[in-house]
Amino acid sequence: MPFLEFVAGSISGAVGIAVGHPLDTVKVRLQAKSVYKGIFDCVTKTYLNEGFHGFFKGMSFPVLTTGLTNSIVFGSYSNALDYLSQSDRRLARHCKQVSSLQVFTAGCFSGIVQVLVCAPIDLVKVRLQGQTTAERYRGPVHCVAVILQQEGVRGLYRGGAALALRDVPCYGLYFLPYELIRKALTETGEEPGTFAILMAGGVAGVVTWACATPMDVVKARLQMSGAGGQQYSGVLHCIKVSLKEEGVRVFFKGLLLNSVRAFPVNAVTFLTYESLLKSFCPPGK
Repeated sequence: MPFLEFVAGSISGAVGIAVGHPLDTVKVRLQAKSVYKGIFDCVTKTYLNEGFHGFFKGMSFPVLTTGLTNSIVFGSYSNALDYLSQSDRRLARHCKQVSSLQVFTAGCFSGIVQVLVCAPIDLVKVRLQGQTTAERYRGPVHCVAVILQQEGVRGLYRGGAALALRDVPCYGLYFLPYELIRKALTETGEEPGTFAILMAGGVAGVVTWACATPMDVVKARLQMSGAGGQQYSGVLHCIKVSLKEEGVRVFFKGLLLNSVRAFPVNAVTFLTYESLLKSFCPPGK
């Protein structure tokens, strides 16, 4: 697979993480625990108990590893789309003729590859974000060591089924609105401008998280169940128990935060990705 698409995806992902991690921490805590009354309560308690640093717990690990995650997502998507459309790789992507089905399928493929490789990374991130003290995990390496010792290799994939149910269809939805909106905001035959990329990336992020949030809640709870949280036997059991104890509303915990965070993070991610590709492979070369 072409190396430059993976490099661009890697750098753009790290930039996006740096922008959105504080809100992501609040989201994880709202979803995985029932001790907070809402966003403001969670922010207040986190700041009072842990200080400003509390919002950046676990960030070093995803910043270092999100390069891998995003390079897989963007690289797999781009190459799958080229394969499905049988298009000439030398053409700029906005010049290629692709159908919505091809975009959705390529996105789903990137979701499958991402889940297989990155489920342990996501688990460690959630465990580190979810702890309010440093009593259990001292850092990402220690977290991995504890999980392996207590749960074995299988423990690194706790919540993997929920992650797959969230990411595979949602990555299809992620790229579809991006391609459609970017095309709609670009004049025929012209290069997509900064505004078109930012708007398309931002809206794509919001649409994706609106669809992903219910399964994101289930995923977070399953991942935290091995770290002192409530125990669940699987995806269906988690859904059943959560629904019984907290009602339908529980599956939309963090939706507002996801949406607020998704627009700037994904706008910046896509703009960085497209800009890097353009600098690596200038038009006409």
